[in-house]
Amino acid sequence: MFIETEVTPNPDTLKFLPGRVILEVGTANFTDLDGAEASPLAVAMFALAGVGGVFLGHDFVTITKSHDTEWDELKPNVLAGLMQFFASGAAVLNQDASTDSTGVSVEEDEADADIIDQIKTLLDEKVRPAVAGDGGDIVYRGFKEGVVYLQMQGACAGCPSSTITLKHGIENLLKYYVPEVVDVRAVE
Repeated sequence: MFIETEVTPNPDTLKFLPGRVILEVGTANFTDLDGAEASPLAVAMFALAGVGGVFLGHDFVTITKSHDTEWDELKPNVLAGLMQFFASGAAVLNQDASTDSTGVSVEEDEADADIIDQIKTLLDEKVRPAVAGDGGDIVYRGFKEGVVYLQMQGACAGCPSSTITLKHGIENLLKYYVPEVVDVRAVE
């Protein structure tokens, strides 16, 4: 098995492409071992010293390293761990696991349903595919009083350029197509 590796805009994160489907639908974000029990793959990655986060996409795995770890030390271990995991034939997610990520959600006004649908469509069609190319995801968390709340995941979480992407890219796009949007904010 050959696993390609791509750099991401986040220097603490690498994107691994094993040449196979990881998740048929959705994404899964794991920020620590305690939350990784839904994914044997994430548990296997967290068993490696220096792994600080695991993000699963359609056809990629994004690994975020701890700040005190160097990629020269960690990357070979991640590659070996991924090869060993896929050779085992184990499921990436447990059968009863959901790919819905947890996070803050904002209480929304039902009167904004049409606006919310427009925002979600723009995010799904224009933003999320581009962000997935960088090894991450942006999850909609709510819309209230003109403010769109989004959660950054994978390579996007903690990325030095994520604020620029959020404010100048996503905010401008949403404001252009949905005039009711006045601000975009990241939530944890």
